[in-house]
Amino acid sequence: MKKMFALAVLMIGMTSFAQEKPAEGKRAEKARMEKLTPEQRNEKHLKKLTTDLNLSESQQKQMAAVLSEQSAKREAKRAEREKVMEAKRSERKAEMEATDAKIKAILTPEQTKKWEAMKTERREKAKEKLQDRKKRAEKK
Repeated sequence: MKKMFALAVLMIGMTSFAQEKPAEGKRAEKARMEKLTPEQRNEKHLKKLTTDLNLSESQQKQMAAVLSEQSAKREAKRAEREKVMEAKRSERKAEMEATDAKIKAILTPEQTKKWEAMKTERREKAKEKLQDRKKRAEKK
């Protein structure tokens, strides 16, 4: 009787650990997504639409044109967003450098050394936090 009870507990424990936990959040979803080129995504989407909607040859050609147009617009918007983000990054960097120059003008050489050490320490802590977030995101 004890052996059967132990076996039942063991089986229940094994099955509960064997179940995969669902990934949560957009990051996990992006990580699972296949890395396809825009053309490959369009082709895959067209195949799915063809099977789901039973499209004819002419409909497939028309749908392919619509999908490629939509994909081109999406890629153009993405490139535009990247340009805007790069401009913001360079603007932020210029502001930080200007602020840093003003602060260094105020401080003595000894204080400047401490200031630089403090900045380096803050950067290292920020990098560590970022790495921790990435590790936690991967675990999910």
